Amino acid sequence: MASKINLEHPRDQITKIISRIYKRGMTTTSGGNISIIDSQGDIWVTPSAIDKGSLMPSDIVCVKKDGTIIGKHKPSSEFPFHKAIYDMRPDIKSVIHAHPPALVSFSIVRKIPNTNVISQAKHVCGPIGYAKYELPGSNALGEVIAEEFKKGFKAVIMENHGTVLGGSDLDDAFQRFEALELCARTILYGSQIGKPNYLTDAQIEQFEAQTQSDYPEMKQTDFPSDEVEKRLEICNIVKRSCQQGLMISSYGTVSMRWKDNDFLITPTHVNRWDISIEDIVQIKNGKREEGKNPSRATWIHQEIYKRNPHINSIIMTQSPYLMAFSVTNTFLNVRTIPESWIFLQDIPSVAYGTHFKTNNNTQIIDNCSTALIIENDSVIITGDKLLQTFDYLEVAEFSAKSIVLGTSLGSMVPIDDNQVEDLRKKFLT
Repeated sequence: MASKINLEHPRDQITKIISRIYKRGMTTTSGGNISIIDSQGDIWVTPSAIDKGSLMPSDIVCVKKDGTIIGKHKPSSEFPFHKAIYDMRPDIKSVIHAHPPALVSFSIVRKIPNTNVISQAKHVCGPIGYAKYELPGSNALGEVIAEEFKKGFKAVIMENHGTVLGGSDLDDAFQRFEALELCARTILYGSQIGKPNYLTDAQIEQFEAQTQSDYPEMKQTDFPSDEVEKRLEICNIVKRSCQQGLMISSYGTVSMRWKDNDFLITPTHVNRWDISIEDIVQIKNGKREEGKNPSRATWIHQEIYKRNPHINSIIMTQSPYLMAFSVTNTFLNVRTIPESWIFLQDIPSVAYGTHFKTNNNTQIIDNCSTALIIENDSVIITGDKLLQTFDYLEVAEFSAKSIVLGTSLGSMVPIDDNQVEDLRKKFLT
């Protein structure tokens, strides 16, 4: 997946990613560490005991290939296992270690999350290893982790500790980190409302085998001011979705109708955190902008726009509480508070696989509701203005979260039919 972060200095890359992890609540002020090994064999790593919430590029430490330490701080106390991984796996160029709550939950009950819970997660994360407990910062911990990486794993659950992930670069490691934590949260939240269902390897392979794009290229593309304005809107909403935990770097599609049935859509294989207006793909008269590959879900967006003239923007994503309903096939009853039902009405779901182009599912396209859940895959939100559609996504996720959290208190008591009818008469007629 393409990322612009590799063009930055290792100290800037590390600072950017640790900030994302901290702001998303996936590590603490003192917890977690990140490293990059450069082409010279020098290792750039976060410092020991320095606030992760305000880390600056100048705080990053460089441990030279000969062991010399350059920087104003000590390297992370967990540096030994970072080095052990690099020594064992020359293909690994970056390592992330953190204590995200859901993955820590798995580590303390000594289980590995099953990535078959979401269609593309297994492809992003790969198989998951498991390292037995050893003293933090010890050479023994480095040895047990390195042994797991020796087996070919790039993601490892650390017993009673957290997780460690490697990648071909920092962007690759972070995508794996985000996807694995999303899987863990989805399983945890899903287990509170039902029993998570898992896809077979064959179903996941079927998803991965879908063609990237069968849209012919335009010979010439025009970029009038109104088109460029929509590109900027899409980029802002994608980044906001990532910041709010409603989208991850490896998954999420946003589109806006431009003129008639022509529209703009996010590309495939481009990191959502770093998306720019140049990455957005124009689809005009059934053709794609030259040199760009639109999302694999482009056909769904195109058909929705064709058959639903009132819809002018679409968000397709995986947010953790909505995914809990997706993977358990549990009905998401948004008759929780008036606002939820007014915005969303009842949310249908469709079976996994019905979103593949070969099925051309009419429930997704012809009877397109404001929100629709695809089992073990995603949620589709539609609306007029893109900000409105994003608001619907937030309302849906908040409603799902309230229901999941409320299960510990008792059974949900929804607004009754008479109250819903009153809402319909006042707000929808």
